[in-house]
Amino acid sequence: MAHMCRLVTGSAASCAGWVGVIVATATNDWVRTCEYNVATCVRMDELGTRGLWAECVISPALYHCQALSQMLSLPAYVQTSRALMICACLLGLPAMLLVLMSMPCVRLQNDNFAVKQQRARVGGVLFILLALCCIISTVWFPIGSHQEEHLMSFGFSLYAGWVGSGLCLLGGFTILCCQGTDPGVPSRDNSFYYSRQRGTATPLDPPANHAKSERV
Repeated sequence: MAHMCRLVTGSAASCAGWVGVIVATATNDWVRTCEYNVATCVRMDELGTRGLWAECVISPALYHCQALSQMLSLPAYVQTSRALMICACLLGLPAMLLVLMSMPCVRLQNDNFAVKQQRARVGGVLFILLALCCIISTVWFPIGSHQEEHLMSFGFSLYAGWVGSGLCLLGGFTILCCQGTDPGVPSRDNSFYYSRQRGTATPLDPPANHAKSERV
Protein backbone atom coordinates (compact mmCIF):
# COMPACT_ATOMS: atom_id res chain seq x y z
CA MET A 1 0.00 0.00 0.00
CA ALA A 2 2.82 2.41 0.84
CA HIS A 3 4.50 1.54 -2.47
CA MET A 4 1.30 2.39 -4.34
CA CYS A 5 0.87 5.70 -2.47
CA ARG A 6 4.46 6.80 -3.21
CA LEU A 7 4.11 5.85 -6.87
CA VAL A 8 0.83 7.76 -7.27
CA THR A 9 2.23 10.80 -5.42
CA GLY A 10 5.36 10.86 -7.56
CA SER A 11 3.33 10.46 -10.75
CA ALA A 12 0.95 13.29 -9.83
CA ALA A 13 3.80 15.66 -8.93
CA SER A 14 5.71 14.82 -12.10
CA CYS A 15 2.64 15.27 -14.29
CA ALA A 16 1.91 18.69 -12.75
CA GLY A 17 5.55 19.68 -13.22
CA TRP A 18 5.50 18.56 -16.85
CA VAL A 19 2.46 20.78 -17.47
CA GLY A 20 4.35 23.70 -15.92
CA VAL A 21 7.31 23.08 -18.22
CA ILE A 22 5.01 23.05 -21.27
CA VAL A 23 3.42 26.34 -20.16
CA ALA A 24 6.85 27.91 -19.71
CA THR A 25 7.92 26.74 -23.17
CA ALA A 26 4.81 28.01 -24.94
CA THR A 27 4.61 31.48 -23.37
CA ASN A 28 6.90 34.47 -23.97
CA ASP A 29 6.93 36.23 -20.60
CA TRP A 30 10.38 35.00 -19.56
CA VAL A 31 12.13 38.29 -18.80
CA ARG A 32 11.02 41.93 -18.71
CA THR A 33 13.35 44.63 -19.90
CA CYS A 34 13.20 48.35 -19.15
CA GLU A 35 15.62 51.23 -18.70
CA TYR A 36 13.47 52.94 -16.05
CA ASN A 37 10.83 51.84 -13.55
CA VAL A 38 7.68 50.01 -14.64
CA ALA A 39 5.29 53.01 -14.67
CA THR A 40 7.67 55.16 -16.71
CA CYS A 41 8.35 52.41 -19.22
CA VAL A 42 4.65 51.69 -19.70
CA ARG A 43 3.93 55.39 -20.36
CA MET A 44 6.84 55.57 -22.80
CA ASP A 45 5.92 52.26 -24.47
CA GLU A 46 9.31 50.80 -23.60
CA LEU A 47 8.34 47.93 -21.31
CA GLY A 48 9.30 44.79 -23.18
CA THR A 49 9.06 41.08 -22.54
CA ARG A 50 11.17 38.42 -24.15
CA GLY A 51 10.67 34.70 -24.48
CA LEU A 52 11.92 31.80 -26.54
CA TRP A 53 9.77 32.59 -29.56
CA ALA A 54 8.99 36.33 -29.57
CA GLU A 55 9.78 39.77 -28.21
CA CYS A 56 6.78 41.81 -27.05
CA VAL A 57 6.14 45.46 -26.21
CA ILE A 58 3.57 46.28 -23.52
CA SER A 59 1.74 49.61 -23.44
CA PRO A 60 -1.59 50.72 -21.90
CA ALA A 61 -3.48 50.18 -25.17
CA LEU A 62 -1.26 47.78 -27.09
CA TYR A 63 0.39 44.41 -26.70
CA HIS A 64 2.56 43.82 -29.75
CA CYS A 65 4.83 40.84 -30.34
CA GLN A 66 7.47 40.20 -32.96
CA ALA A 67 8.39 36.60 -33.67
CA LEU A 68 12.01 35.52 -33.41
CA SER A 69 11.98 33.61 -36.69
CA GLN A 70 15.56 34.16 -37.89
CA MET A 71 17.28 31.13 -36.44
CA LEU A 72 20.83 31.91 -37.58
CA SER A 73 20.83 35.45 -36.20
CA LEU A 74 19.57 34.53 -32.72
CA PRO A 75 21.98 34.54 -29.77
CA ALA A 76 23.38 31.21 -28.63
CA TYR A 77 21.57 31.28 -25.29
CA VAL A 78 18.18 31.60 -27.04
CA GLN A 79 18.84 28.69 -29.39
CA THR A 80 20.19 26.50 -26.59
CA SER A 81 17.27 27.34 -24.31
CA ARG A 82 14.84 26.46 -27.09
CA ALA A 83 16.50 23.09 -27.67
CA LEU A 84 16.57 22.23 -23.96
CA MET A 85 12.94 23.17 -23.38
CA ILE A 86 11.78 21.21 -26.42
CA CYS A 87 13.74 18.17 -25.18
CA ALA A 88 12.17 18.60 -21.73
CA CYS A 89 8.66 18.66 -23.19
CA LEU A 90 9.34 15.57 -25.33
CA LEU A 91 10.90 13.60 -22.46
CA GLY A 92 7.73 14.00 -20.41
CA LEU A 93 5.63 11.82 -22.73
CA PRO A 94 7.61 8.54 -22.52
CA ALA A 95 8.30 9.18 -18.83
CA MET A 96 4.59 9.51 -18.07
CA LEU A 97 3.71 6.44 -20.14
CA LEU A 98 6.34 4.32 -18.39
CA VAL A 99 5.18 5.38 -14.94
CA LEU A 100 1.52 4.74 -15.80
CA MET A 101 2.35 1.27 -17.14
CA SER A 102 4.16 0.48 -13.88
CA MET A 103 1.03 1.01 -11.79
CA PRO A 104 -0.20 -2.15 -10.00
CA CYS A 105 -3.67 -1.68 -11.50
CA VAL A 106 -2.27 -1.88 -15.06
CA ARG A 107 -1.61 -5.41 -16.31
CA LEU A 108 0.15 -6.26 -19.55
CA GLN A 109 0.87 -9.64 -21.14
CA ASN A 110 3.84 -11.48 -19.58
CA ASP A 111 4.15 -8.73 -16.98
CA ASN A 112 5.56 -9.15 -13.49
CA PHE A 113 6.51 -7.02 -10.51
CA ALA A 114 10.21 -6.75 -11.42
CA VAL A 115 9.41 -5.43 -14.90
CA LYS A 116 7.00 -2.87 -13.42
CA GLN A 117 9.66 -1.64 -11.01
CA GLN A 118 12.16 -1.31 -13.86
CA ARG A 119 9.66 0.74 -15.86
CA ALA A 120 9.00 3.02 -12.91
CA ARG A 121 12.71 3.64 -12.36
CA VAL A 122 13.30 4.50 -16.02
CA GLY A 123 10.33 6.88 -15.90
CA GLY A 124 11.68 8.52 -12.74
CA VAL A 125 15.10 9.03 -14.35
CA LEU A 126 13.46 10.61 -17.41
CA PHE A 127 11.53 13.03 -15.19
CA ILE A 128 14.77 14.02 -13.45
CA LEU A 129 16.47 14.62 -16.83
CA LEU A 130 13.44 16.69 -17.86
CA ALA A 131 13.81 18.84 -14.76
CA LEU A 132 17.54 19.34 -15.32
CA CYS A 133 16.99 20.48 -18.92
CA CYS A 134 14.39 23.00 -17.77
CA ILE A 135 16.54 24.28 -14.90
CA ILE A 136 19.54 24.87 -17.17
CA SER A 137 17.37 26.70 -19.71
CA THR A 138 15.51 28.89 -17.22
CA VAL A 139 18.75 29.88 -15.48
CA TRP A 140 20.83 30.51 -18.61
CA PHE A 141 18.19 32.56 -20.45
CA PRO A 142 17.89 35.44 -17.94
CA ILE A 143 21.68 35.57 -17.56
CA GLY A 144 22.09 35.90 -21.33
CA SER A 145 19.33 38.51 -21.52
CA HIS A 146 20.93 40.55 -18.76
CA GLN A 147 24.28 40.55 -20.54
CA GLU A 148 22.67 41.60 -23.83
CA GLU A 149 20.37 44.34 -22.50
CA HIS A 150 19.11 45.73 -19.22
CA LEU A 151 17.05 43.14 -17.35
CA MET A 152 14.42 44.50 -14.99
CA SER A 153 12.57 41.47 -13.62
CA PHE A 154 11.62 37.86 -14.23
CA GLY A 155 8.40 37.00 -15.99
CA PHE A 156 5.61 34.53 -15.33
CA SER A 157 7.07 31.92 -17.69
CA LEU A 158 10.30 31.63 -15.71
CA TYR A 159 8.40 31.04 -12.47
CA ALA A 160 6.25 28.41 -14.18
CA GLY A 161 9.41 26.67 -15.40
CA TRP A 162 11.05 26.75 -11.97
CA VAL A 163 7.97 25.37 -10.23
CA GLY A 164 7.57 22.71 -12.90
CA SER A 165 11.23 21.69 -12.59
CA GLY A 166 10.94 21.39 -8.82
CA LEU A 167 7.82 19.22 -9.07
CA CYS A 168 9.46 16.97 -11.68
CA LEU A 169 12.55 16.56 -9.47
CA LEU A 170 10.39 15.76 -6.45
CA GLY A 171 8.23 13.34 -8.39
CA GLY A 172 11.19 11.64 -10.09
CA PHE A 173 13.04 11.00 -6.83
CA THR A 174 9.82 9.82 -5.18
CA ILE A 175 9.29 7.30 -7.97
CA LEU A 176 12.90 6.10 -7.70
CA CYS A 177 12.47 5.59 -3.96
CA CYS A 178 9.49 3.24 -4.44
CA GLN A 179 10.69 -0.13 -3.16
CA GLY A 180 7.86 -2.62 -2.82
CA THR A 181 7.53 -6.39 -2.47
CA ASP A 182 6.04 -8.69 -5.06
CA PRO A 183 2.45 -9.42 -3.97
CA GLY A 184 2.52 -12.70 -5.89
CA VAL A 185 5.33 -14.17 -3.75
CA PRO A 186 4.22 -15.19 -0.24
CA SER A 187 6.38 -14.09 2.66
CA ARG A 188 7.92 -16.57 5.11
CA ASP A 189 5.43 -15.60 7.77
CA ASN A 190 2.60 -16.96 5.61
CA SER A 191 4.43 -20.07 4.32
CA PHE A 192 3.52 -23.51 5.64
CA TYR A 193 4.95 -27.02 5.36
CA TYR A 194 2.50 -29.85 4.65
CA SER A 195 3.26 -33.21 6.32
CA ARG A 196 2.34 -36.18 4.16
CA GLN A 197 1.84 -38.72 6.95
CA ARG A 198 -0.06 -36.58 9.45
CA GLY A 199 -1.89 -34.38 6.94
CA THR A 200 -1.29 -31.23 8.97
CA ALA A 201 0.14 -27.87 7.95
CA THR A 202 3.04 -26.59 10.05
CA PRO A 203 4.99 -23.33 9.73
CA LEU A 204 8.01 -23.40 7.44
CA ASP A 205 10.30 -21.23 9.58
CA PRO A 206 11.34 -23.66 12.37
CA PRO A 207 13.46 -26.42 10.79
CA ALA A 208 12.82 -28.67 13.81
CA ASN A 209 9.15 -29.14 12.84
CA HIS A 210 10.21 -30.53 9.49
CA ALA A 211 12.53 -33.08 11.06
CA LYS A 212 9.93 -34.22 13.60
CA SER A 213 7.22 -34.71 10.97
CA GLU A 214 9.54 -36.88 8.89
CA ARG A 215 10.35 -39.13 11.88
CA VAL A 216 6.74 -39.62 13.00
